[in-house]
Amino acid sequence: MYFKYQVEEQDSGKTVKHILKKRLQISERLIKKLKTQNRIFCNYVPVRVVDVLRSGDVLEVFADFPEEAGDVIPEDIPIHIIYEDQCLVALDKDPGMVVHPTFNHPGGTVANALMRHYHMQGTIRKVRPVSRLDKDTSGIILFAKDQYTQEFLTRQMKDKTFIKEYVAIVHGLLPDLSGTIDLPIARRPDSIMLRHISPEGYPAITHYQVLEYLDNATYVKFRLETGRTHQIRVHCQAIGHPIIGDSLYSGMDTDLIDRQCLHSHKVSFIHPVTRERVEITSPVPEDFQKALEILRK
Repeated sequence: MYFKYQVEEQDSGKTVKHILKKRLQISERLIKKLKTQNRIFCNYVPVRVVDVLRSGDVLEVFADFPEEAGDVIPEDIPIHIIYEDQCLVALDKDPGMVVHPTFNHPGGTVANALMRHYHMQGTIRKVRPVSRLDKDTSGIILFAKDQYTQEFLTRQMKDKTFIKEYVAIVHGLLPDLSGTIDLPIARRPDSIMLRHISPEGYPAITHYQVLEYLDNATYVKFRLETGRTHQIRVHCQAIGHPIIGDSLYSGMDTDLIDRQCLHSHKVSFIHPVTRERVEITSPVPEDFQKALEILRK
């Protein structure tokens, strides 16, 4: 990642650190790393972060740090890349695929496949997930290629300019065409995995819109305002309309689909370099579409 910024009159007299934080939106942690490795230049000369800049000065930042890949082993696993540039890569994840290696799933994950993709490009990178999906949730998952991009996108999630939309099929007919579920979510005290609604939990807000009424089911679009673990699944259970096929939160058997009918359909965010909004979409996969068709009959 490379930045070049010509100081304007309004920033004359400001420090290098001020420009890095306010104009280039570089985090304190990354600034410290840049400073330590002498990667900040003004008019082609190394500078300190406390140095004062004048109008017309050219500030350059070289944030392309060499990285170690870590312990994620490259594996030849098919993945569907739907967007990629020098900063990030977006994948269309199949259901049934774990995102990152764990004790129970040390290999065969999205991260293993992505690491091989990086190696085939001749680069060594860390796997930096910006968003995560449950094993049996399909759709868009985003990875940053560097620390700056990861922090830039993470800040957008916190200030709610990063938009995440999902589609799902839930049991029953939702009474309202649109609405908001505002219920705090906490980890269940008797489980490492399961979540539940609790006044002691973290704030969780999910907006929804009915797309289509089906045979005793509803096709729904969700937009997340917060990003709690299992948020949509827990909220749907809480309002009495669990997601079809959800083995953890539904309690209702179905032969329509063998996983939760939940798909990450769209993400939208401000690009870290161009500062333009990027929108990425993913159509529902075959098993989801089949369930829709059956419920339309």
